[in-house]
Amino acid sequence: MLKKISIYWWCQILGWLVNIAISIFFVNTFGTPTSKYYFSLITSCLIGVLITHIMRNSIHKMKVLDKSISRQIIFLLILTIVYAFIFGIAAEFFDYLIGYNPERLEKFTRSERIFLGSFNAMWLILVWNMIYFMYHYVETGRKQKLDTIRLESMVKSLELQTIKSHINPHFIFNALNSIRALVDENPQRARKAITELSNILRSSMQTEKLETVPLERELNIVKDYLALEQMRFEERLSVKMEIEEDTLYLPVPPMMLQTLVENAIKHGISKQISGGVIEIQSTLHQNTHELVVRNSGKLNGYNPENENGFGIRSTHERLNLLFQGKAGFKINETPAGMVETIITIPVLNP
Repeated sequence: MLKKISIYWWCQILGWLVNIAISIFFVNTFGTPTSKYYFSLITSCLIGVLITHIMRNSIHKMKVLDKSISRQIIFLLILTIVYAFIFGIAAEFFDYLIGYNPERLEKFTRSERIFLGSFNAMWLILVWNMIYFMYHYVETGRKQKLDTIRLESMVKSLELQTIKSHINPHFIFNALNSIRALVDENPQRARKAITELSNILRSSMQTEKLETVPLERELNIVKDYLALEQMRFEERLSVKMEIEEDTLYLPVPPMMLQTLVENAIKHGISKQISGGVIEIQSTLHQNTHELVVRNSGKLNGYNPENENGFGIRSTHERLNLLFQGKAGFKINETPAGMVETIITIPVLNP
């Protein structure tokens, strides 16, 4: 049973118990407390637990912890003042119900008593907020370091698998066969195809050295890849691109888009007798970069969450690690008979 209690609630319970113990110690040292004092103290601490828990929910709903440090401090002060005032009103109300009215407060009006109660509660809630914010600040830094270590570890441990995934032997074999057929028929196109294949191989070898690359660089690799595949599929493969110019310099994981296009051809176009179309879109929506890859075909019960293939899994993991879980990744069918892969990446303001 005790194991099910979260760290947050353990801190809440222990923190307010310590507050009760300190209050009792000082009151017994410098005065003679009544039974109503103890009841008032316990009631105010229960109110404190409720008030701080509601404040914590407000912090998460307003996403205060995702803001910059300076804005976090501003929100901390505002929330402290607001909830201290609520604390003061609630404590005075319950003291009135139980008839607790210490002699030191008899000379004050009810409004003045609420002000004094709120002022005293403000320091208590301020300490609570500082501890809560500092804990999350340290925890966020620790998670970022762990994510960096995990990313580096994944890159190193999966280096050979990544290269094998991106340099598909069947793709190279097909590309070389197509180039060989062009050597006599169209030498100029054959030379261009060799350059395109070389660009893809070079990019695959360099992909492990970089966490992100500009979208424009990734698109150049995709164009080379599609040009080689069009030699194989000929009129069975058509390509459409809608790329907003503002997105060309935005960072994306290297070879990610190429992997998605490769999957679209492997699982979509190649299985269609009449071939199909590959559509690539890159748009900017406020602070989100959206990349979309569509291909002719159907999912046929395919569930990306159960995908064991390296391409999809590595793409998902790299997005989560690079963008701290803020990037989106989903695959679905469209009413127009297309399979659609959508990636959303947060755009960080400079």
